[in-house]
Amino acid sequence: MTQQPPTPLDGIRYFTPPAGYVLTGRDGRVQIPWEGKPPVPLLEEDFPVAEESGTADYDMVGRGIYQALRLNPECACAAEYAVILKEAYPHIVSELGGQIIMLDAREVDTPYLDRKINFLKIMALLEPANAGLCREIARTFIERGSRLSTLHQAVSSWYEAERFLKRALELDPADRHCAYEYGEALYVLGRYDQASEAWAAALPLLEGGERARVEGRIAAILSGRLPRVAPLDYLTALSVAVEEHHAGHSDEAAAIIEDVLADPVFSEQFPVNEVYYLLGTCYQEMGMAQEAAGAFKKS
Repeated sequence: MTQQPPTPLDGIRYFTPPAGYVLTGRDGRVQIPWEGKPPVPLLEEDFPVAEESGTADYDMVGRGIYQALRLNPECACAAEYAVILKEAYPHIVSELGGQIIMLDAREVDTPYLDRKINFLKIMALLEPANAGLCREIARTFIERGSRLSTLHQAVSSWYEAERFLKRALELDPADRHCAYEYGEALYVLGRYDQASEAWAAALPLLEGGERARVEGRIAAILSGRLPRVAPLDYLTALSVAVEEHHAGHSDEAAAIIEDVLADPVFSEQFPVNEVYYLLGTCYQEMGMAQEAAGAFKKS
């Protein structure tokens, strides 16, 4: 079997152990023959030591694998590295779980969303049958793709959310919340027929008000009551408005926001409180005090 070429990562160099190398550690409790395994990712500062001695010790390998997965949990051979982490480094796995709990226990600032996603992706490598991890990854992508401050990442975030929700449903088809969220992701991407089909398949799992709400969404699609353009296109437009505002072009930003909010279907279906606040700020900077007050009132 041909080995995948290693993924270039900042601060990581790949070390090929000599024939017969066995990863040993934890007072002999770890004994993993490396034959047939991929090159070892090492921190740049550890690589010269390994190269000079001709081997990489237990701590070097653990540091390198953990950093490689933190940088890119979808790098080449990530699943193999995760198996080694799980078998040989329980303390690192425990630390990873602690990091996720810490992030969940606080209001995650925007810069931490990518870190949370990567931690969750590593956990998903460790527990590939865990549908809940895939669902949580998707929800974090949705959060990133919906915040005004990260709308420049909306396209990649919503496509990734759809991918992980689909995987979660494959692992647990009876998860009604995931089934609804999968339909929502398809809807945002403008795949209305697929969204309708996904929601229709989820109906037997739903009850009461939840079922009625989904039936209403399906009926709207079938009757053609849809946003004028795909919701993702509106989110992309709003990201341009944010950029225009940051560049000092409040009039341009306000014009874009007004155009988006003029679509009643989109405005009704998506939370736009942040958008109205930005619009109010733009009006304020343009000297339109009355319009600003009206926008702030809706935020």
